[in-house]
Amino acid sequence: MRQRIEIAVKNKILERGHGWCFTAGILTPLGGALLYVMPFGFFISKKSSVALLKGSTTTPKEHKDLGIIPPDLLEVAKSIAEKNGVRIQPSGAQAANLAGLFEQVPGRIVFLTDGPARKVKIGRQEIVFKKTTSKIMSSAGTREGLIIQGLKNLGKNHIYDVIRVRVRVRHFLELSSKDDLRKNLKFAPGWVKKLVFEIMEVE
Repeated sequence: MRQRIEIAVKNKILERGHGWCFTAGILTPLGGALLYVMPFGFFISKKSSVALLKGSTTTPKEHKDLGIIPPDLLEVAKSIAEKNGVRIQPSGAQAANLAGLFEQVPGRIVFLTDGPARKVKIGRQEIVFKKTTSKIMSSAGTREGLIIQGLKNLGKNHIYDVIRVRVRVRHFLELSSKDDLRKNLKFAPGWVKKLVFEIMEVE
């Protein structure tokens, strides 16, 4: 039984690839309660996974010259949110980067959440969770949510005359339907909603 569970868990982890962050809850269907007392310690001892913080684990990427590469903090944050049953929304420079509005990689990772505010240290890096309103979180996890936060980060006075930003907004939202745009921009700042509707030709 133990061997069967070990194989099932290992295959699940390898299937998702290196860099995947997960909690025991994701793997529980493979082995029930036994997963809470066996496989995590087993895989850590085999150096196939690394414990990040209580309840969260990652399968690390390794570079031939640089060694173990720090985990993707977005994946870590998703794992923490899933474990605690809350929603998260990238904000600030991170949202602008993920939405393709600019290439600069943010030095500080901040997420809006409907859960409690907290800070989590992962090695030398830090993830900040800021509690916000249900209206702001209504677009969490959507392309429109990223665009809202990304444009807010750029600021109203820095985007209207920038053709590049308009092109990137259109490209990022090209798969969004007009209904998606209306729904997920419902509580966006007025200037953001007006700009996106203009770019995407939504009446």
